[in-house]
Amino acid sequence: METFNTFADRMKNIGVMNYLKISLQHALYLLHHGMFEDANRNLSHAETWRYGEKSASQEVLINLIQAYKGLLQYYTWSKNKMELSRLDKEDYAYNTAFQNMLNHSGKMSVNLCTLIQTPGVWDPFVKSYVEMLEFYGDRDKAREVLTNYAYDEKFPSNPNAHIYLYNFLKREKAPREKLISVLKILYQIVPSHKLMLEFHRLLRKSEKEDHRKLALEVLFGVLDFAGCTKNITAWKYLAKYLRQTLMENHLAWVQEEWNSRKNWWPGFHFSFFWAKTNWKEDKALACEKALVAGILLGKGCRYFRYISKQDDQVIKKKIKRIKKSVKKYSIANPGL
Repeated sequence: METFNTFADRMKNIGVMNYLKISLQHALYLLHHGMFEDANRNLSHAETWRYGEKSASQEVLINLIQAYKGLLQYYTWSKNKMELSRLDKEDYAYNTAFQNMLNHSGKMSVNLCTLIQTPGVWDPFVKSYVEMLEFYGDRDKAREVLTNYAYDEKFPSNPNAHIYLYNFLKREKAPREKLISVLKILYQIVPSHKLMLEFHRLLRKSEKEDHRKLALEVLFGVLDFAGCTKNITAWKYLAKYLRQTLMENHLAWVQEEWNSRKNWWPGFHFSFFWAKTNWKEDKALACEKALVAGILLGKGCRYFRYISKQDDQVIKKKIKRIKKSVKKYSIANPGL
């Protein structure tokens, strides 16, 4: 470590124009090795360093250096917060710990504020600042920070910004419409995100028809992705919602989603190979998929045929119900 520190200091002096970058890299290296005090000293030296007139790029680096100092202060603040949770409010130690937290939160706020107002992706800094604001009850400021981070057009598109805002609004017990509006943007950016199943639940409870239609689109969208093919919750939701949608006479909604997928979903989800594999690995998943396959492709679908012919006493009744639902709701053979 001493050799590396010596090397880093030499590099700073040789490459004076890159002093700030090298200092930041040095500090990150120290942080990685748990040397928080050394990293903080390194950042403090870099923060006060000047060479010639301050350029725009230097200003960004200085803001970043200050923000990392803020993260170190957050680390100390967070430790004090944990200590505080274990103390009795009547203890003298409680007041001391609380005062230490206040001292660090003030410095942290100053160091983080400038950076998170600069266009960029600043997830760890935003999360730390918002946690502090919420702890002290400044929910209006926390909401303002998260809203700007998610919606300010000067900032790059960032799924996490919408996730942070959604989770905050959820903690605030915001109206369903507000939660839907946030997740709608996340859906446009990452349609396979795990929050999409939550988005579906919000949409299907809505009284608006366009929301209930979108609820179906969201489920199909999730299952378009290879990483979600074995998500049993998504298949359960789709099996249930297909029946509900068809019972409510919205065949056109189902056909609209299926028409763009009927050429590739059968091989992607409903092949004979997947029927055997799913049945072997997860019978519950296989049953949900068999119901969806039967509704979309009819009882002649290889996936549905394979699952429906299995002689399993434990889920015999379930397979019988699946056959009955396919006969009643299949869009491939509506006359059955």
